[in-house]
Amino acid sequence: MSTTQTNGNALEFGLFDWIEWEKQPHSKIYEERLKLLEYADRNGFYCYHLAEHHMTPLSLAPSPSVFLSAASQRTKNIRLGPLVFLLPFYSPLRLLHEVCMLDNLSNGRLELGVGRGIVPMEAEHYDVKFEEGREMFHEALDILIMGLTQDTLDYEGKHYTYKDIKMWAEPQQKPYPPLWYATNNRDSVPWIAQHGFNTSSVFDQAADVKPHFDLYRQVWQEHQGEANRLNGHIKEPKLGLTRHVYVAPTDEEAIRDCRKAFDTWFYNINFLWDKHDVPLPAAIDFDEWVEKEVLLAGSPETVRDQVKRTVAESSINYFCSIFAWGDLSHEQVMRSIGLFTEAVIPAFR
Repeated sequence: MSTTQTNGNALEFGLFDWIEWEKQPHSKIYEERLKLLEYADRNGFYCYHLAEHHMTPLSLAPSPSVFLSAASQRTKNIRLGPLVFLLPFYSPLRLLHEVCMLDNLSNGRLELGVGRGIVPMEAEHYDVKFEEGREMFHEALDILIMGLTQDTLDYEGKHYTYKDIKMWAEPQQKPYPPLWYATNNRDSVPWIAQHGFNTSSVFDQAADVKPHFDLYRQVWQEHQGEANRLNGHIKEPKLGLTRHVYVAPTDEEAIRDCRKAFDTWFYNINFLWDKHDVPLPAAIDFDEWVEKEVLLAGSPETVRDQVKRTVAESSINYFCSIFAWGDLSHEQVMRSIGLFTEAVIPAFR
């Protein structure tokens, strides 16, 4: 396992992905991603996290469980999970069954990311009122935990009701797979910290998220001994940052390659917002991101130093790379993760 000590916790490395649309057969895109996962599996990466988005070129995996099922059969060690399942978009009972299936198909490697969704345009297509999403999320999460830990599901809420349903499905991990909640919102930190959710932030500077994680650790310590809190079986929550990463033999080549890829990625992530004439929630600029090390690009030596600064400035114990993004070719992606594995990760062992 690729680890180092950060504030007493072991630094681990993961992957985050959207599986973006490209001008080639979807079957080829999926196969290339599975080959990337096979490499990550052989080389000690902790987990592969897959986003869920809908009606956008940002994501060819609007049903994360389908792709993760395939990944579970092509890998043996790397953990797998959505980051996140958008709970208001599902029948909680159906999702409960999918979670149990995934955990068993992966032989207990599922990491269960949950959220309500941040894109109102996606919610509309599922007849979900965005302003009700938080309420629906909490009810659905209650149902998931109940169904994963009890033989019979009885639940009555505002949005969902289930009566006397025998739960034949069950997860392999007990009491249930580790829970994740991804957020950049400081207001959500007390709740996720109280319950010890694993978490990761994206798009913000490392120094800007340090107060976020400092608050998390404070609240987590205060509530660590409480009974019946969620995720209580997780002893050391993962506090992570997610970063676009591109490693090439030289700094010049890396910047040249990923500047072009960044334009494609920006089009994809901005597609729904632009279509509905709504500004993106976060400011996104290539040169600014490179300067502020929100996007890490360069030679192996350069990226190694960037990761070191990121870890030191943010106090994270988990570093999550986006290796496949924009229109980077499969060959470029594999070279990038190869150089990262060979020349960056060893500096943290």
